[in-house]
Amino acid sequence: MNKTRKIKMDKHYTPLPTNEGDEIYPNGIFNFSISRILEHLTTGKIEAEKERINVNEWYKNHFRGSVNEAHLPTVDVSKPILQAEIRPGMYEIIDGHHRMEKAYRDGIKFVDSYRLKGEQLLQFFADVRGYEAFVKYWNSKL
Repeated sequence: MNKTRKIKMDKHYTPLPTNEGDEIYPNGIFNFSISRILEHLTTGKIEAEKERINVNEWYKNHFRGSVNEAHLPTVDVSKPILQAEIRPGMYEIIDGHHRMEKAYRDGIKFVDSYRLKGEQLLQFFADVRGYEAFVKYWNSKL
């Protein structure tokens, strides 16, 4: 158990405001504001670890869900994918499933990604309920 990564609950937590048209990634009760994450990455308010994902290797270990086929031709695989540490040491794609699928189909071997640690995700919950559930879930996995 790594107690140094234990997250202290902020009783006065306020999510960043979301705007109409913002992209939200729903993961059960955890709703992440993709728009705010990308904004913070672009402006340098947060830094994320960069990783090149081996597309074929990734698909060997992850479920390949359905995609919107009509959207696929417009997808830009040069845009980095977002990965989030939902559980300590376990990263999940929260933005870029269509890019992964297009890269796979086009035979592209690697895609770039940003990896956000669990602690970095805290400010990007769309609601208090998700934030509180995440803190409890995270701490239970340490």
